[in-house]
Amino acid sequence: MVASSSQPSHVTTVHRHLTSKLHSNEKMGPTVFPTIDDNLKQNNFETEVERNNDDENLQHEEFEETPLYAAILTYLSYSILCLFGWLRDFLRQSNIEKKRGAVDPNALLGFVPLYQSYESFYTRNMYTRVRDIFNRPIASVPGANFELVERVSDDYNWSYRYTGKTINAINLGSYNYLGFAEKTGPCATNAINSIKTYGISNCNTRTEIGTQRYHVELEQLLADFLHVESSITFGMGFATNSLNLPVLASKGDLILSDEMNHVSLILGIRLSGASYQTFAHNDMKDLEKKLRAAIVHGHPRTNRPWKKIIIVVEGIYRLDNHEILSELLLIMKDILYMEGSICRLPELIELKKKYKAYLYMDEAHSIGAMGKHGRGIVDYFGVDTNDVDILMGTFTKSFGSAGGYIAGKKSLIDFIRINSHAHTYASSMSASVVQQIISSLHLLRGPEGKKRIYQLADNTRYFRQKLVDMGFIVYGNKNSPVVPMLIYMPARVTRFNREMLRRGIAVVTVGFPATKLLDARVRFCISAAHTRQMLDTALTAIDEVGAEISLRYSTRHKSRRLREL
Repeated sequence: MVASSSQPSHVTTVHRHLTSKLHSNEKMGPTVFPTIDDNLKQNNFETEVERNNDDENLQHEEFEETPLYAAILTYLSYSILCLFGWLRDFLRQSNIEKKRGAVDPNALLGFVPLYQSYESFYTRNMYTRVRDIFNRPIASVPGANFELVERVSDDYNWSYRYTGKTINAINLGSYNYLGFAEKTGPCATNAINSIKTYGISNCNTRTEIGTQRYHVELEQLLADFLHVESSITFGMGFATNSLNLPVLASKGDLILSDEMNHVSLILGIRLSGASYQTFAHNDMKDLEKKLRAAIVHGHPRTNRPWKKIIIVVEGIYRLDNHEILSELLLIMKDILYMEGSICRLPELIELKKKYKAYLYMDEAHSIGAMGKHGRGIVDYFGVDTNDVDILMGTFTKSFGSAGGYIAGKKSLIDFIRINSHAHTYASSMSASVVQQIISSLHLLRGPEGKKRIYQLADNTRYFRQKLVDMGFIVYGNKNSPVVPMLIYMPARVTRFNREMLRRGIAVVTVGFPATKLLDARVRFCISAAHTRQMLDTALTAIDEVGAEISLRYSTRHKSRRLREL
C-alpha cells in the first residue's frame, strides 16, 4: 500500500454506527429494470464481444500519420490567419478598418486585459471568429437526443442573443456512455424520492455531521462492485485527483506520469511537492527506462533512494498535455481534447511489480464503459484488481451523476479519509446525486446493465469501423467509446461543426491550442442510448460533409462513400 494510518476513534464509531444502521434499513436501490432496446439480441452481443476480446483486439490501436499534403495545407492555413490577423491589427490601430468587432466593446473599456501577447492576438483574430461552435448551452437532459439553445450574435461573436428557440439534435458530444442521463425511469424516480426524504443538501462535511447512511451504502456498494476492500467518495471528480494525490505523495517521492494525463492529475502532482517526470504516451520501454534510472540514480541532487515511486496513468486517455501558450490554455485544452487510446495495463502491472512501484489509475472515462461487467480497464483486461494500488474514477460519465471515488485497500482508504482536504473540507454529496449513482450501480450489476454494456460495445465498434471504411483517419482503440476523427485545417473544423448541426447532429470539435497544430479533430462520444438509426443518420451526415470539405485523408484505407459499404 502507499500509506497507512489508524482511523480516529470518533470517525470509526460514526462509520460503524452508520454501517449497522444501513443493514437494518431498507435499501435505496431500484427494483425495476427498464429496457433501452427491445430488439436487442443479448446472445448475439455476447458472441460478438467474446470474438473481439482476444489479446490482439484488446490492445489494437490505430494512429495514422498525418499526410504530407494535409500538414502543408494546415501550416499554410495558420500562416495566412496570422498574416491577416497582424494586418487587421495594424489597420485597427491606424483607424482604417471600420468594423470594430474584433476589439473589446465599449462596455469593457477600462478593465484590466484578460490576455497578453499572442494569447490576446489569437483570441482577437482567430478564436472569436469561430466562438459560436464552442460553449453551446443546452436545454434538456443530455441524452441520445437533446435540445440546444439557439443563439445569434450581432457583434461578431463577442456576445450572444438568445432567440427563445431550441434546436433538436442527435447528441454525439456528451459522456453519457451507458445512457443513464435520463429524466424518467428508476434512477430519476429514486433520486426524486431521496429529495423528499433527505432534502437537497447536508449543509456540512463528511467529517462533522454530513455523513448520511446513503454515503456509507454507496461506498460499500462500490467496493463490492470493484472487488476491493474499501472505497471513499467525493463530490467533485476533478478534486478527487487534484486534492488526493498530495495525500499519497510528498517531498522525497517520485511520480512517473503519462504525458497525456488529465490536468486534474497534473495539478495534483504539482501540489504534492513530489518530484515528477513524464514518460512517452503508452510507451512501456520509455517508462521502464525511467524506472531503472530512478532506482539506480535516486534523487538527482542527493542520490538517495526515493521514498516511493508512483506510476500515474489513465484508463482511457482523453487529452494531450504538451505545453502551449499559458496555464489558461493548458486548462482549456485539457477539458476538450480526447485521444481515445487505452492504457497497456498488463504491461504496467508487470513493470510496477518488477520495480516495486505503486500504480495509480484514473478510470474517469472507462468505469462503466469498459469490460464485460463494466468495471473498467481492470475488467477489460481481466487482471486482478489487487494489482492496481489506487483505483480512481468519476460518476459524471457512465453513471449520469456527479462526483468521484478512490478505491483500494482498507488501510489506504482510511488514510485518505483522515488526511484528504476533499473529504475534510468539502460539503458532502447530496442525496439525489448519491441515489442516482446507487440506482445506476444496481442496474449495472443486473441484466439491464449487461445489456447496456454490450449495446455500447456494439455501437462503438459499428460507428468506428464505418468511419474507417469511409476513408477517414480515426485515432484510438477500437473498443473505446471515445472516437476522434482528424480534420487538421482550422477552417474545416469550423465548417464541419456548423454543417453537422445544420443536419441535426451535435458534435464537439477542437483545434489549436486545445490540440497540437496538426491534431485538430472532431471527438465523437458513443452511448448505449444511441439506436442504430441514430448512428446511421450521423454517419450519413458525416459522409456528406466529409465529401463537401474533403476530409477523407487516410492512405491506409480506401476512400468510399457510405452507400458503397
